Amino acid sequence: MTTFATGSPGSSSGQDGLARDALTVLQPGFTGTTAPDWLLRRLGEGLASVGLFGRNITSQAQLTALTAQLRAEHEDVLVAIDEEGGDVTRLEVRTGSSFPGNHALGAVDDVDLTREVAFALGRRLAECGVNLNWAPSADVNANPSNPVIGVRSFGADPGLVARHTAAYVTGLQAAGVAACTKHFPGHGDTAVDSHHSLPRIDADRSLVDSRDLAPFRAAIAAGSRAMMSAHILVPALDADVPATLSHAILTDLLRGELGYDGLIVTDGMEMRAIAGTYGIEHGSVLALAAGADAICVGGGLADDETVRRLRDALVTAVRAGDLAEERLADAANRVRALAKWTRSAAPGAADGDGTKREATGETADGTGEGVGLVAARRALATTHAKPYEPPTLPLYVAAFTPVANIAVGDETPWGVGAELARLLPGTETGTFAGDSAGASALAVAGTRRIVAVVRDEHRHPWMTTALDTLLTTRPDTIVVEMGIPQSPPRGLLHIATHGAARVCGRAAAEVIAGVR
Repeated sequence: MTTFATGSPGSSSGQDGLARDALTVLQPGFTGTTAPDWLLRRLGEGLASVGLFGRNITSQAQLTALTAQLRAEHEDVLVAIDEEGGDVTRLEVRTGSSFPGNHALGAVDDVDLTREVAFALGRRLAECGVNLNWAPSADVNANPSNPVIGVRSFGADPGLVARHTAAYVTGLQAAGVAACTKHFPGHGDTAVDSHHSLPRIDADRSLVDSRDLAPFRAAIAAGSRAMMSAHILVPALDADVPATLSHAILTDLLRGELGYDGLIVTDGMEMRAIAGTYGIEHGSVLALAAGADAICVGGGLADDETVRRLRDALVTAVRAGDLAEERLADAANRVRALAKWTRSAAPGAADGDGTKREATGETADGTGEGVGLVAARRALATTHAKPYEPPTLPLYVAAFTPVANIAVGDETPWGVGAELARLLPGTETGTFAGDSAGASALAVAGTRRIVAVVRDEHRHPWMTTALDTLLTTRPDTIVVEMGIPQSPPRGLLHIATHGAARVCGRAAAEVIAGVR
């Protein structure tokens, strides 16, 4: 394994070097669509990473200008984003993603297609100046009731998840964007969202090895440049502390047993699984001591005070002997090493012989919605109760909408209404929830044909009741399931999209309208 030298290249020794290393390991966020003065100042003091969220992005041109502003202050800054495609998008937070998510790609089960989608998404990120993506999710969705992973997973089969994780890592990094495979050692078998509290996975060690760790082994073999820890308790691996804070999991298992030598990033430290139990300052110290190299914070806390508090907590911990100075320096140098790789890996960067690297892997369909829409169409699973005759009159779309988890957010539109309105002008959409959702949808729809759109019906009994109500009264109702298709297909036409990306909605609308 590579050993990094103590101290910061080019920085002063002693207190200044220690504070610089403490800033280097932080990955904070901020508010606004331009970099605030405090962030630019911290970049000059040694901050080496910045995390972007949907609140920071209005367009690709604006994002490109923002990343150029950051690099004008720190040329080698890591600009990170949580861009999974599918349900979790920051680039297209207000419109929905041009790329289907993992579950749709797993449903197709074509690793070449997964690689092509990841490459296209990666190239779009690279063109905007983003060089670290907190993706892909390598979690095996072993628990269908999982409230936070779901369609973010390639599926429930470890072998399938492993091969698509590897393909995604390869495609993303071929575009010059570092992959950050998550959430180690596997968040798939949870019934609790770690944004709210600490999940626990009570699988034995052999099951963890064969199921949860398999995709991470594949990611390591594929050369994933970063790995994100999960805020979960896995007693088979460490009975006392969650993975993010566990030396046994991050150092003994991930570094030692699995041989991983890239950057280890924490999941957001302001998530309640950590902030509500250890606090972000103490939690960050424990995470670094356990073997993490970068502290992700900024989804909920996005200000200079947070950066100052974390920097000072790390410096104080070193002085108090609670965090080895060599461990902090090692972590900081791993951050710098990844920044160096992103510069050399960027499309158009010079190879050692002075020639320019060319981006490879693009398909004839091109980047963006081309390959994304191809993948979304291939991911559809349709079930006809009898020969299907496409409608010619406007429809009424009843979207049965659950509360979105924090990772997905409620900013991003989903469903099929907008696309159906384009194909069948006059089509309208209404949103319904709760025990009276079905009756309310019937009342508003009137005589119009109904398209019922659900998301994880199996997790929401009120959705099942709503569909029962619709189908009893209106058996010609069309059902579109945009979550995990666990419930039996129902309706005159049932379409499972395996995700709620904009392109998934478009692909479903095409089938409903009979244009494909």
